[in-house]
Amino acid sequence: MLPQLFILERLRRLRAAAPPTPPGLAGHPALADEPASVAPPVPAGGGRRLLISIGYLVAGVWSAALGLEAFILPNGLFDGGVTGISLLAARLTHQPQFVSLFLVVFNLPFIWLGYRQLGRDFAIRALAAILGLALVLVFVPFPVITQDKMLIAVFGGFFLGAGIGLAMRGGGVLDGTEILAVYLSRKASLSMGDFVLVLNILIFIVVALVLSVQTALYSILTYLAASKTIEFVVNGIEEYTGVTIISAHGDAIRRALTERLGRGVTVYAGHRGYGSRGEQPEAIDIVFTVVTRLEVSQVTHEVNLLDPKAFVIMQSVNDARGGMVKKRALH
Repeated sequence: MLPQLFILERLRRLRAAAPPTPPGLAGHPALADEPASVAPPVPAGGGRRLLISIGYLVAGVWSAALGLEAFILPNGLFDGGVTGISLLAARLTHQPQFVSLFLVVFNLPFIWLGYRQLGRDFAIRALAAILGLALVLVFVPFPVITQDKMLIAVFGGFFLGAGIGLAMRGGGVLDGTEILAVYLSRKASLSMGDFVLVLNILIFIVVALVLSVQTALYSILTYLAASKTIEFVVNGIEEYTGVTIISAHGDAIRRALTERLGRGVTVYAGHRGYGSRGEQPEAIDIVFTVVTRLEVSQVTHEVNLLDPKAFVIMQSVNDARGGMVKKRALH
């Protein structure tokens, strides 16, 4: 989930910098003489994409504000990342009205880091989203919906996570932790996920020591609900899955996937290693396809019909484009 923010922004910058090349002309010698001063054509639909991006950011701001004002803030719970640090600072200074100020101040260094790492457009969107959230928290009152701690943790995390996820879909952020994680993952041996986990553990330890263990436990539940919601919003219900099938009936499986399910496949030429019947160095076809999570059961059903003993490997795919890959519903 966390690397996608960096990858998506890099893709946007590359697409904006490079003019589209007509099919079949990539690497053509004639293109070597093209003047470098020729400005690339303006991508079609740029205004529409900008409006969609703004829509995501606005929806993200309102969803996060609802989660904070109607659930988390009135009941003294916390989240992870910069948002959690801001809430904790407001609680320790006994100035809950300064949550908006803390959100902006604590995120400013990360926005600057995002400007250096991901570009000006990203920094502008991130700053606009964070300022928008701060203004909504100051000027728009939300009713307190429930006093039940479990409902507060689950639904507060849900709305806050949905807001952060929508902001990421719009090309910005509401929490600067992801930006710092991208930067530090290049400088240290920790991965982005490891860094965010360590930071959040420290936040919840402080909450447990300064406030109470019960508050820390409910806050951890809030964070888990928010993180799973971010993953769902960013990836969508149709998260891509890469399926690798190793079977003696590879050609039949290939035909089933292409003809019956209409999925694109790639066939690799491979050799068996050491199987259940000893060494088997004979050649074998390896079938690979990328499908959505909703289509995985169809693929496995077809494979089981043809070869119940087939070796099937599945792994999550962050993104896939082109070919016969079905578009995600939320993109």
